[in-house]
Amino acid sequence: MQVLLADPDLHFSQKVSSSWDLNLASISVVENDVDLISVLNEAVFETIFLSTNFLIINQLDAISFIKEHSPSADVVVLCDAKSLDLAEKSLSKGATSYLLKPVSVKVLQDTARKGLARSSNRKNHRLLEEHVLEDLLGNTPAMRKILRTMYKVAPTNSSILITGESGTGKEFVSNIIHRLSKRSEEPFVAVNCGAIPDNIVESELFGHVKGSFTGALNNKTGLIEEAEGGTLFLDELGELPHATQVKLLRFLENREIRPVGSSENIKVDVRIIAATNKDIQVAIAEKTFREDLFYRLNTFQLHLPPLRERSVTIPSLIRFFALKFTRELEKEITSIEPAAQVALSSYPYPGNVRELSNIIEHAIVLSEDGVIRIGDLPSDVSKLNEIKSLPVGHGVEGGEVLFSEESPESLRSLGEVEKDHIILALTVMNNNQTDTAKKLGISRSTLWRKIQDHKIKLS
Repeated sequence: MQVLLADPDLHFSQKVSSSWDLNLASISVVENDVDLISVLNEAVFETIFLSTNFLIINQLDAISFIKEHSPSADVVVLCDAKSLDLAEKSLSKGATSYLLKPVSVKVLQDTARKGLARSSNRKNHRLLEEHVLEDLLGNTPAMRKILRTMYKVAPTNSSILITGESGTGKEFVSNIIHRLSKRSEEPFVAVNCGAIPDNIVESELFGHVKGSFTGALNNKTGLIEEAEGGTLFLDELGELPHATQVKLLRFLENREIRPVGSSENIKVDVRIIAATNKDIQVAIAEKTFREDLFYRLNTFQLHLPPLRERSVTIPSLIRFFALKFTRELEKEITSIEPAAQVALSSYPYPGNVRELSNIIEHAIVLSEDGVIRIGDLPSDVSKLNEIKSLPVGHGVEGGEVLFSEESPESLRSLGEVEKDHIILALTVMNNNQTDTAKKLGISRSTLWRKIQDHKIKLS
């Protein structure tokens, strides 16, 4: 990665150039405006340290010029006490921040390191958007709407409430929102409210001071404070005791917490994303959940459909979890035999995405020779409809290849995955389109249209 220092102070530039030892990035140095324009035309930079002397070059706004040639670059303005006003004004023109000189090489490197992390995050986010998110969440009208909302809401500080059945991927979505947000470099703290006993939930969330209750031998930082600057994910929100709901509401209103036993409030900057598998409106009617807390959290609501309503994502999810668990379990998996593919595609997944994850982990543990076979699947899945192995020459001979290499280029489009899956289903169902459509959970007319769209030849 490339870093640029543009400063007319020759002594300072040489010192930075000779002392720079950031392995993640090399640094280029220019000391006049002509060289600055030239190098910007030739290369793209992730971080640019720009002296206030170069903010205007022959009536050209340098920051605008930089953003045109290196649109994702972090521009850090270098100023002294006399040019501090110029540096502050540069923020409104697109600069990321400014540093007051004299400044050490270490500070420049730390600043560049953070800029490089942001750049890496942005690239990862684009990879998620282009190659992963739509495949994993589902290319259905409901999920496309959720994705659009996620992209719009992520950069804000608005609270979000995610609803849906258990196992639909609520924590996954909240983590993605955090990674797409301006808080991505700060902590993401996930809390399962239902797993914390009622008598200590307040202490866990808000912390406590030494001696505040029996067993409080030391001060304890609460999970809300641990998420300072980042995102706090409150899963199973509906399980919170009423008293804790009151304290959470107070925090959302004034952004202050008071640890148990303390007489002082602590300011905390945290974004809240909450999730529940309960019907909150029913809980409000039953007086088990505060209506005012619901409205505080429900600035935006995302409802995740169950996996059975977005079954088109199953092949992509299988690949995702297969890659995940091959790394974690240190096993080489290259393919899934056709009978196992059909079983995985036909299973209703009452436990949603979480159950699919567990099934793939189970299969990889039992697999041999790099192939997942029907016998490697849990009995509930493998016995479904008494699926039999396909004869040689039918379907995908030798099994569907999961991945050939761990790179963005190896990822296939959702259309390619869908086409292969339809061909496989037709093969298993002996080209009976009515039975195939039923197995795929779509109408016969939808199947016919997809056959036409994918130019699938029927034998």
